[in-house]
Amino acid sequence: MDTELDQLSAAAGAALNARRWQLATAESCTGGWIAAAVTATSGSSAWFDRGFVTYSNAAKSDMLGVRSSTLETHGAVSEATVIEMAEGALAHSTADVAIAVSGVAGPTGGTPAKPVGMVCVAWARRGGATLVRTLQLAGDREAVRRQTVIHALHTLIELAGADIA
Repeated sequence: MDTELDQLSAAAGAALNARRWQLATAESCTGGWIAAAVTATSGSSAWFDRGFVTYSNAAKSDMLGVRSSTLETHGAVSEATVIEMAEGALAHSTADVAIAVSGVAGPTGGTPAKPVGMVCVAWARRGGATLVRTLQLAGDREAVRRQTVIHALHTLIELAGADIA
């Protein structure tokens, strides 16, 4: 890991611990990088429950309960899909909050409607609201994936520090 991700992970852990929340992740384009970043932090077992790497549509459906109609209508890279991924991660875990990501990291796979660098991220809270954002990130595959991890953790820290009933 690197210093920035180490610091973000520690800050996320502190914010989650303060709320007595546990985290689950549901990752597609990041391939488990968010889970890897947070579990690199000593003591993360107190606040990290589990991670789902659901790269294929079948995995999204089988492991997280994403509806095939959502995937057919909106595609894997969509706000509708990451909302279902995040809520599915909560349904299939004991976590209090979940992060889900799906995107086009590149260099191939982009379309005019969903260009390389487009990433959808959702944060779901058990018994609470689900927040979703679509990002357009620049850079190569690693840069897009890394920026996604950073954004996901920054927003998690903000949400854990706020009242998101």
